Amino acid sequence: MRIILGLFGLLYLISCSSGQIYQTENGGRQIHKKFTTTETGNKQGKIEAKGKTMYMVCSYYGSDFHGKQTSNGEIFDMYKLTCAHKTLPFNTILKVTNEDNGQSVTVRVNDRGPFIYGRDLDLSYEAARQVGLIADGVKKMKIQILE
Repeated sequence: MRIILGLFGLLYLISCSSGQIYQTENGGRQIHKKFTTTETGNKQGKIEAKGKTMYMVCSYYGSDFHGKQTSNGEIFDMYKLTCAHKTLPFNTILKVTNEDNGQSVTVRVNDRGPFIYGRDLDLSYEAARQVGLIADGVKKMKIQILE
């Protein structure tokens, strides 16, 4: 019996090691690999992520969370230029560009989320307003890591 329980425990640990699992809104599971500021690649085995460009599905959050504590311990202010990402390190600086209207904004990661399937980045209300996201609510945008 101990051997069987030990095997189940080992299988559980192995299955959890590949990424973080988040519960989605509809009860499904979504796995995200942890993003670090370096990736394997060059002779030293590391490439800096600074300057990396990617596309992410963005949404925004505001009044429901205004004044509440973020994941890094700050108080969320919907009028500051911040954002939430599931795995990017806190204080990572991102440039978010809405390619449809050419507007961009620089934000700092200070929270975790969004925890809704298919969304990658939650902008503060003010950041979303500055890039013209309010009307759409959810939109794929160009993201560049600045720092």
